[in-house]
Amino acid sequence: MTTSTTRTVEYPADGLTMIGHLALPAGTDRRPAVLLGPEGTGLSDVERRRADALAELGYVALAFDLHGGRYFGDPEEMLARCLPLLDDPDRMRDIGHAALEVLRAEPRTDPDRIAAVGYGTGGAIGLELGRDGVDLRAIATVNGLTTGRPGEAARIPCPVWAGVGSEDPIMAPAQRDAFTAEMQAAGVDWRFVVYGGALHAFHHPPVDHPAPPGVGYHPRHARRAWHDVVELLAECVPVTE
Repeated sequence: MTTSTTRTVEYPADGLTMIGHLALPAGTDRRPAVLLGPEGTGLSDVERRRADALAELGYVALAFDLHGGRYFGDPEEMLARCLPLLDDPDRMRDIGHAALEVLRAEPRTDPDRIAAVGYGTGGAIGLELGRDGVDLRAIATVNGLTTGRPGEAARIPCPVWAGVGSEDPIMAPAQRDAFTAEMQAAGVDWRFVVYGGALHAFHHPPVDHPAPPGVGYHPRHARRAWHDVVELLAECVPVTE
């Protein structure tokens, strides 16, 4: 039985050599593709496994890197890297475009059928690609409910799905309200799911370093959020044999 295959890809972005994870479905034909962004801690086996799962569903999937191969288990180190990044839409877009170029260059990718799925900082980068007018078929963001520069959300060309835990202190109600107000004012086809009782990064299985306050895994809602993302992809970028 033929299954998906994977390989590591290196590419330049943000002054670093990024190390992404590309997963290819069985076969040789062109397929819809997913650009998969990690939490601010960086690319880990969690996102690599998600890319592999998407390939098993028939998608070309690239789990992209944020930090030049580094993973920040220390929250202070992570914030020192990510907060300036999240405050700089152009830097986020540059990181996203660099990964998108790698995904588009893959011969198995159908360049007219690409979606962006991201978690935390990775989700924020997907949104910035949309605000930059990139031709995406769908954007999904978990925890990454950032707002953009005034008026630029009107350039988002596709449906946007967002998910957040009800008890997430990082994506507080004021931030959620600002995000949904931006989407609505821009005329975006958006939907927003609040997972009751879940904290920040509720989708991320436990890691081998202490989680900061307000962060915690919620396995039931993690499964539900993944299901919701897969349903969005099935609607907007269906895999056709």
